[in-house]
Amino acid sequence: MKKSHGTAVLIILLLCGVVLGGFIGSLAEDTGAFGWLNYGQTFGLSSPLVLDLGVVALTFGLTIRISVAGILGVCAALLAYRLL
Repeated sequence: MKKSHGTAVLIILLLCGVVLGGFIGSLAEDTGAFGWLNYGQTFGLSSPLVLDLGVVALTFGLTIRISVAGILGVCAALLAYRLL
C-alpha cells in the first residue's frame, strides 16, 4: 500500500521551493556565470490600491515575480514531494 501525503505537505514544499529559488536567484544576480538564474518577469499591481473609509484605510497590493531560479525551486520541491 502506497503511503499518501496530504495537500498541506505539497503546499509547504512548494512555498519553500519558491522562497529558496528566489533567494538563490537574488544571490546569483551579481555573478557573471549564474546571472541568468535571476532572469524573470514581475506582474501585479505596481502601486497599491487604497480604500479610505474615513475610520479605516485598507491597502491592497500584490506583486508576483517569477524567475528561472524560482521555477527550478518549484521543480525541486515537486521532486522532493514525489520522493517522500
